[in-house]
Amino acid sequence: MVGERWALLIVRDLLLGPKRFTDLQAGLPGAGPNVLTQRLRDLEQAGVIQRRTLPPPAGSRVYELTEWGAELEPIVVTFGLWGSRSPVLPREGEVRADSLMISMRCTFDATAEPAWSASYEIRLDPDRFTARVVDGQLVALTRGQPTEPADAVLETAPATLDALLNGRTSTEAALADGSLRMTGDTEAGCRLLRAVRA
Repeated sequence: MVGERWALLIVRDLLLGPKRFTDLQAGLPGAGPNVLTQRLRDLEQAGVIQRRTLPPPAGSRVYELTEWGAELEPIVVTFGLWGSRSPVLPREGEVRADSLMISMRCTFDATAEPAWSASYEIRLDPDRFTARVVDGQLVALTRGQPTEPADAVLETAPATLDALLNGRTSTEAALADGSLRMTGDTEAGCRLLRAVRA
């Protein structure tokens, strides 16, 4: 089932939390609505994903990974890391917010900085993510805004975050040219970016 076209990409897009059909479709523009509907139905029947309705006031129908489906994360991450080291495939095309967040999760280096604790809101318009570091360990990185005020807020475009993660620009340069904005504890924000640099 997970070898079917689009299946692992759907799983990837649900690793950070639930999504509506329209959000999945926006993240997988090459999958037509009929193909995406069929693949979601197949994954649901196989027990990899499930549908539920969010509580009011949202009330939206969303897809999310089951507990068993979430066990695919190491496989998806391994494929992503393997592909990113390709000696021949060019890095081109739009980098999506979910891929960047998963990259941050798997490249986080707890030894890169002295142990610290902080909460973060990461704004990659229109997407919002919450990250939490406790004693130098990245313990959470999920889709959505934090339920409590974050220690640091990082706001940028996906292309800029991609350049920061891959060392094509520095935090200082991005702050100076305005492509990265940080509010709150900026030192905590800089620590997070240093800890996830590939």
